[in-house]
Amino acid sequence: MAHAAPHYNRGMKFKVTHREKRARAGVLETAHGKIETPVFMPVGTLATVKTISPEELRSVGAQIVLSNTYHLHLRPGEKLIKRAGGLHQFMSWSGPILTDSGGFQVFSLGHMRKVTNKGAIFQSHLDGKRVVLTPELAMQIQRDLGSDIAMVLDDVVGYPATKFRTKEAMVRTHAWLERCLLGPRLKHQAVFGIVQGGMFPDLRLESAQFVSNQAVDGVAIGGLSVGEPRAKMNEMLDLVEPVLPTNKPRYLMGVGAPIDLLEAVERGMDMFDCVLPTRIARNGTVWTKRGAVNLFNAKFKTTFKPIDKACQCYTCQHFTTAYLHHLLKEREVLGIRLTTIHNLHFLLELMRGVRQSIRQGEFAIFKRRFIKEFGA
Repeated sequence: MAHAAPHYNRGMKFKVTHREKRARAGVLETAHGKIETPVFMPVGTLATVKTISPEELRSVGAQIVLSNTYHLHLRPGEKLIKRAGGLHQFMSWSGPILTDSGGFQVFSLGHMRKVTNKGAIFQSHLDGKRVVLTPELAMQIQRDLGSDIAMVLDDVVGYPATKFRTKEAMVRTHAWLERCLLGPRLKHQAVFGIVQGGMFPDLRLESAQFVSNQAVDGVAIGGLSVGEPRAKMNEMLDLVEPVLPTNKPRYLMGVGAPIDLLEAVERGMDMFDCVLPTRIARNGTVWTKRGAVNLFNAKFKTTFKPIDKACQCYTCQHFTTAYLHHLLKEREVLGIRLTTIHNLHFLLELMRGVRQSIRQGEFAIFKRRFIKEFGA
């Protein structure tokens, strides 16, 4: 049974305004502005969304961006960013910022890291220096960064993983969550807990119930989109959704493929992030209503029309596909800037359509129509 858990933060408010079955549209208020949900958050790992400016981010409809605790701690360091006036000032982004805790990045280091109950011990990928990232340090870094939403440190497992390792990571994540909540925090800063439990239904359920009962401001679902089939991810979301608090935002971490976003919205999720739209843009792939297109394909050399003539993004309004093909072939930076702008506009426009369809009670129709045209 969904329930209302204690609410710690006073600087953040969340209200669900419309529902269609489990799909929700709402408003999340932070110290740096309101966010309409469901929302996709472009990833600005190093205090920048790769190749584009804050002004361009606003022009494509970004409401909130994500930055990375692990990377910013290593360089330039949270103390320098604090001296600069905090992350908002440092990167000249006036809207809300979410900082992740670094748990996934530590997981990605593979053999270069060791996880103990104390924290994650790893070698810096920059200079090999030994770093110990504890729950307390993760929260202190995020206080110095001054983000609107701080994530607790979690122990992430990949797919597949044994039940023993998955349970160990879940128990550790729960203990770290309690430690994260004990420390001081900024007045305006919300803290989200993270559900783990891998692909094991009993562990997922146990973790969702535990995190939902803590004094967190939102609940994130971690450890999905780590290589498992889409059906398995959807199964885990179906399982945990009924026990998540109805009055708090739900954040599905690391998901950004268009179909996955629609499936997750249908299962009651509110917030998403992923490097996918910007990463594939740098490899010359763009999204269209009819699916993904690789602009390196030779046929685009003489295609003197935009990627999508109905698209209102800066790229489609000003440049032909032939020009983009030329820029990408020549490895010109403008090429990846323009594909990045298009992909972010595409995804953020998709989410705008999702919100509007939920408000009108037509999300199921919207989803069915999109998937039919885009392809599964």
